Amino acid sequence: MTTEEKSSPGPSEAATERLQANLAQIEAMTQRLIAALAQRRPADPALAGPSPEVYLKAATAFWQDAIANPARLVEQQAGYWGSTLRHYIEAQQALAQGKVPAPAEPAPKDRRFTNPLWDTHPYFNYLRQQYLLNARAVEESLAALEGLPPKDRQRVEYFTRQIVDMMAPTNFFGTNPDALERAVETEGESLVRGLQNLVRDVEANNGELLVTLSDPDAFSVGDNIGATEGAVVFRNRLFELIQYTPTTEKVHRTPLLIFPPWINKFYILDLKPQNSLIKWIVDQGFTLFVVSWVNPDESYRDTGMDDYIKDGFLTAIDTVKAITKEDKINAVGYCIAGTTLSLTLAMMQKRGDPSVKSVTFFTTLTDFADQGEFGVFLTDDFVDGIAREVAESGILHRVFMARTFSYLRSNDLIYQPAIRSYMMGDPPPAFDLLYWNGDGTNLPGRMAVEYLRGLCQENRFVEGTFEVDGEPVSVKDVKVPLCAIACETDHIAAWKSSFNGIRQMGSKDKTFILSESGHIAGIVNPPSKGKYGHYLNPGQPLTPATAPEEWLKGAAYEKGSWWPVWGAWLAKRSGAMVAARQPGDSGFAVLAPAPGTYVRAEAPR
Repeated sequence: MTTEEKSSPGPSEAATERLQANLAQIEAMTQRLIAALAQRRPADPALAGPSPEVYLKAATAFWQDAIANPARLVEQQAGYWGSTLRHYIEAQQALAQGKVPAPAEPAPKDRRFTNPLWDTHPYFNYLRQQYLLNARAVEESLAALEGLPPKDRQRVEYFTRQIVDMMAPTNFFGTNPDALERAVETEGESLVRGLQNLVRDVEANNGELLVTLSDPDAFSVGDNIGATEGAVVFRNRLFELIQYTPTTEKVHRTPLLIFPPWINKFYILDLKPQNSLIKWIVDQGFTLFVVSWVNPDESYRDTGMDDYIKDGFLTAIDTVKAITKEDKINAVGYCIAGTTLSLTLAMMQKRGDPSVKSVTFFTTLTDFADQGEFGVFLTDDFVDGIAREVAESGILHRVFMARTFSYLRSNDLIYQPAIRSYMMGDPPPAFDLLYWNGDGTNLPGRMAVEYLRGLCQENRFVEGTFEVDGEPVSVKDVKVPLCAIACETDHIAAWKSSFNGIRQMGSKDKTFILSESGHIAGIVNPPSKGKYGHYLNPGQPLTPATAPEEWLKGAAYEKGSWWPVWGAWLAKRSGAMVAARQPGDSGFAVLAPAPGTYVRAEAPR
């Protein structure tokens, strides 16, 4: 062996050097992270969590219950202590034997604990089992708690579940076997990549932590998503109007206008071609127009619901009529845009404007008596905080909206993505729907407060006291033929709440479709996938007295997407076939190719 060979470091020595180099990078990245966090603009504390009143009410109810039912409290605690002690002894025995027997009662499948070490390693098995014991003890204590009104109970249960989910051992590096194994395998390189991902996310959001869910470089709006051919044919300060290029020689005479929500961007309806509802509609022979809303900055602070109705909805309807030279159009409203379209139709009814021939609502709430899971954020502590925040900044920033919606599915949209990105060092996946989810928008300050106060909290549309342009309107004033699509597991617009609003509308022609899945996947459900089915009950008229449970009991399950059913419904209300219309052929100049300029604009910070 030569002298040179003797001086060469061995494999373990090289690995140690790599580890030391990675640790040095971690230290450098940590300094960068601290600098990025320092850029965070202080926001109203109410936007970070519920008021202390929630915890006070829970504590008061707990102690009142303990005084009234001391035996039950002792029984609960004794049961928990007994289970914990028994588990500790069993773990000690397993450690002494160096093996872990299979649990006598296997726990339900939980995606957080798929690593085999959770079952086979004494340390990780103990952590998992004890966490599940703790979680069950908390859940049982809450279930037995008396003296809380339903609204307060819902909030206590929700925020308690958030704490329980946050404390899962998978969410901490030292108790996550996947992360530890990856760090050892890569000599710490996974931690460097994870820290780089963390710093990237914090820097991109001005000091706020918002997990990147999809590879930001995998998609380009207008190229591989939002790419259906068309043109912007009208623009004002609130929206661009896109007319799509026909793919059939003949089209139905009555044009179709879609109003997407302005909480996110319109291309959720135009993802990859095989998932695009917009492309599918065009291929069915409809002249299609879609509104692309502006992403507002602080200059929009005084833009309210009236502005969206007059300069948005009514202007878009009149423009489509002028372009197509038709007296009537069909309209679609999705989520908050469906709510606002309902307000618009109610006002048009009172003013004798018959411009809308039929309307379709996607996951739309108009009766907010039951606000579903989202109701925990619609109480005064949060809404007052939003009012103070927008009074200062002029907008409700997209970060607050994204974070709020993510916490409704925290394990799927926060913790698991954070584990993959920050602990494992993996790049985010190339997923078009999650890319769209991260491409959020701001809300004008005035509009946000008017919507939250007047509609969500006070339910004034159902009460008939919500004013549009100074005139009170009611959900009963919506009298055009309608079709409503709700989604079975929707956590934003619960299907029963959506149903309750639709059944109170004044239309004599109502069709209700219940799709499987949630707020997005239930709508973006192309027939080619054959993934989610739907429920129909054409024999059950939707009257104000029809209960959603009654409707569902008599409904028939149909396999496959609801799109063809709706397409047939729409075709019957869209007139005879005429020569296809081309963007720019009616005196309205083409301003830009689809998807336009508003959708590409970077979100104001």
